This record gives sequence, structure tokens and C-alpha cells, in this order.
Amino acid sequence: MICKEYSCCLCVPFRRHALPDFAAALSTLQPWQISGRIVAARASSLRCAGLGGLAAVGDTCRIDRGRQAPELLAEVAAFQGDSTVLLPYGEPQNVALGATVTLTPSLAVVRPTMAWLGRVLDAMAQPLDDGPPPTPGPVPRPLFGHPPAATKRQSLGERMLLGVRALDLFVPCKRGQRLGIFAGSGVGKSTLLSMIASHCTADCLVIGLIGERGREVNEFLRETLDEEARQRAVVVVATSDQPAMLRRRAAWLTLTIAEALRDEGKSVVCLVDSLTRFATALREVYLAAGEPPATRGYPPSVFAELPHLLERAGPGTAAGEITGLFTVLTEGDDTEEPVADQVRSILDGHVVLDRRIAEAGRYPAIDVLRSLSRTAGDAYGPDELALTRHARQLLQAHSESADLIRLGAYAQGADPLVDEALVRLPALEALLNQAPHDALDTAPFAALARALGVGG
Repeated sequence: MICKEYSCCLCVPFRRHALPDFAAALSTLQPWQISGRIVAARASSLRCAGLGGLAAVGDTCRIDRGRQAPELLAEVAAFQGDSTVLLPYGEPQNVALGATVTLTPSLAVVRPTMAWLGRVLDAMAQPLDDGPPPTPGPVPRPLFGHPPAATKRQSLGERMLLGVRALDLFVPCKRGQRLGIFAGSGVGKSTLLSMIASHCTADCLVIGLIGERGREVNEFLRETLDEEARQRAVVVVATSDQPAMLRRRAAWLTLTIAEALRDEGKSVVCLVDSLTRFATALREVYLAAGEPPATRGYPPSVFAELPHLLERAGPGTAAGEITGLFTVLTEGDDTEEPVADQVRSILDGHVVLDRRIAEAGRYPAIDVLRSLSRTAGDAYGPDELALTRHARQLLQAHSESADLIRLGAYAQGADPLVDEALVRLPALEALLNQAPHDALDTAPFAALARALGVGG
């Protein structure tokens, strides 16, 4: 028997040796874990047994792939009967039947900070620029958070110069506004975004490249985006070859970072290229989770998640705002396809890039007549509104008579507005044409007045 004082000849050895050994043994014990087993696998989803009633949708799991590969991260997406549907954040190679699945702390929390400016990150907020891991900020933020309450948001701010004359003149943007850029492939969306990034009058930028080709990402970072814009931007990248879960997560991470900077009182411009590829990733995710397809193969949850993402842009509840510009890749230049139609109904304006204008050699290929801003009435002054209305009238008159003019069937004097359009069109086209690295035009309306022959 051991005495109460631990001082006899029998207790001294126990005190000296047994207690340290016991402490060492405790340090080697693994904490209690919730785990299950893989019971089925497909190309884009896995099924697990043993987590029923213990896991929730959105929880994160680690899947043991043995010695052949590192652990695979996955997210709980749905429940089907007694099994849990997992969607992996990587390729599911080397996942064996019966592999151990362990619940882990959620990855749906990030800590952005101003120190992230100038960095290029992946969907998991890990560096892609060969730098150290980004410094975590003091405030944890949910990746899939909610926008501010509608009744607590501030109003839109003053007009912001985007640095593209066609936009500043005909599609004005106020601070906190959300615009969509609609175009087919190869019409100049990325170049237009780079012009806005270089010239816009914002404190900082958050750029999400969602589902882009790797080559285009490299060109955008090294050649298209200038050094000044890179230093005031956080760029989030998920290329087209990455799993749908990462492409989806990258878009949400982009908005979460923008929110963190906005809440520090900054004027933020958030550029996302593209919402169509984000919607494609959502389609893959929800189909893999077992949801049936609906409109053009898109499950209903795709159109439920889009407004949740887009509503996070806009004014905050105090100082600071997120001005959002989101590109939409239209299939076959069809601006009425489901994703484009849904996005246009949510945003505060749309910019249409036209392939025919691009083929004619005018860049950016913005179709002024089909583009509009829902804040134009408040953004213009009286004189500016008169100038833009007159310019639109001239462009519309020329567009309606273009076939007659091309055939030589138009008789001068038949329509005074068309006659004036023929005189003013070369100057208007020259004004709308703008090279990517042209200097910022801080007085676009003075240039428009000269093109229209107003004020001498």
C-alpha cells in the first residue's frame, strides 16, 4: 500500500518514475474523434457510413488515403438514407473502400486583413505567389456568411470613375453598385476588367478568377494587370481544372475578403470573372449531391445560391462599400440564357460586349445602346444627362438607318437626326475607343461635349 505522504521507501520510486511515465503516456493519447467509413465512390462524390446524426451539411472531413497520398479534404453535402454524401476538395484517386473518414474543425471560417493586399491566393486562402502563408486577421469571418440586413445598409455613394470612357459616360457606376459584364468568349472581358482595375478610383481591389484557364490567369497577373493595381489587390484563383468545390469556394472567399476590407472602412472594388463558371461549378456540386436538373440542366439550388453571393456586395452598415463587377459568359452570345437572365435581374445594371463591335476593331467592344445603369438618373448632373441622351439618340438613329446608309439608299436631309449622326459618329467612335494602357480621363463629359460639337 502507498502511504499518504508519498515519503516511505516504497513510494519514493513511484513518485519519481511512475508519475512522469504516466504524464508521457497521456501526451501520446489521441483526442476523441468522430469517424466513419467510405462505402461508395464516384468520379465527383463519395459516400460514407457511420456519420449519421453526427455530421451536418457543410462540415469538413478528412479522408485517409493510406501511404499512397496525403489526406483528402471533403465537405458534407447531403444525406441519402443512412449514408453521407461527401464532395472532395481534390481528386479522389487512391480512396479505397472502407477508408477512414474523420470529422474535423470547419474550414468555412477565414481571417482576412489588409495585410493580404498584393497577394495571390488559392481557394483555401493559401499562397500561389511563392510568399509565406497570409497573416490571419483578428476577426474570424464565415465563408458562407450573410449580407447586411437590407434595412441597415447605407445608401449608394457618389459616382465612381471606372476609368473606361464608355462606362463613365453611358453606364455610370455609384460606389456600392453592382454591374454585370455580359459577353461571349474572346470579346475582351478580361481586358476590360484589367482597365477597370488599373483606373478605378477605389482604395483596394479584390479579384476572383473563377474557372479560368491557367494560361490566362498567368497572363492576367503578369501582363494585363499593372504593378500599381497588383499592389492594392487581393487575387483569388481557382482554375478550370480544379474540382467544382474549389471553384465554388473561391467565389465565396473573394466576397468574404471584400467584406473584411469594406468593414475596415475601405472603398472596395470586387471583380469576379466569371459568374457563369461559378454557376457551372454549382451545377456540378448539386448534381453530385443528388439534386435533379431543371432549367437547362441547372438544379434549382444554383439559382438560389447566386443571389446569396451577389447580395454580399454593396454598401455596408457603416463606412465602406463593395462595388461589384461580375462577368457573365453568355453561351453563343445569348444574353437571355438562364444564368445571364437571373444575374441581370439581381444586379444594378449591365454592360453588353458585342462581337460585331470587336470584329470592327473598336475596343472595349461595349454596346452602348444595350447597356444601362439603374442609377443613371441619380448619377448624372443635368448637363451630363442632356449630353448622354443626345449621344444615345444619335447612336440609335445611325443604328436604325445603318442598312440604308450601307446600301447608299439614304438621302441626306430625310432625317435631321441621322444627318447629324453621320457627322458626329466618327468623333463618338473615337471617344469610345480606348487602349488598355491609356491614361485615366478625369473629364470624360468635356470630351463628349467636344465630340458632339457643344460649347464651341
